[in-house]
Amino acid sequence: MSEISVRPLGEEDWQTYRDARLTALRESPEAFVATAEEEEAFEEDFWRLRMNRSARLLAEREETPLGIVSLGRSSDENPKTSQLFGLWVTPEARGSGVATALVRAGANLAREQGQSQLTYWVGSDNGRAVAFASGFGFRPTAERRPMRVVSEDDEDEVAMVLALGGDRGSPPAEF
Repeated sequence: MSEISVRPLGEEDWQTYRDARLTALRESPEAFVATAEEEEAFEEDFWRLRMNRSARLLAEREETPLGIVSLGRSSDENPKTSQLFGLWVTPEARGSGVATALVRAGANLAREQGQSQLTYWVGSDNGRAVAFASGFGFRPTAERRPMRVVSEDDEDEVAMVLALGGDRGSPPAEF
């Protein structure tokens, strides 16, 4: 089996991102705030603007899309913090290292951009996501917010932070 590659998507790749995003929304609607129906109606201009608002990364194997993640500025007051969001992997590729490759690429990109921290919000009751992020080096914080995805549960999200600098206990410069 060939290797997983992760590449950044530029504005010209808007259709590739749109297709992957719509697939993610259809396959895992419970994981996203938006719906496939809403986003299917968006025109090309919207998608191009979206591509420029945050970095979009695509994981592939032999040009077959396997997953996506986005990297943007964090909403907290620290200008040296980026936020990882919209992580999704195709069901058949789950457990094969795709999520790890996407998070690694996002962390490396944030570091290249001069960021010192990477924030990743996960459902506090989502043990699998918390374990994945913890295994990667993210640490939970006291910061919580209501779950952004509408559900019957009153679940909240916890901010998990990965130190990207040379602080003791942070991951090495290259993953």
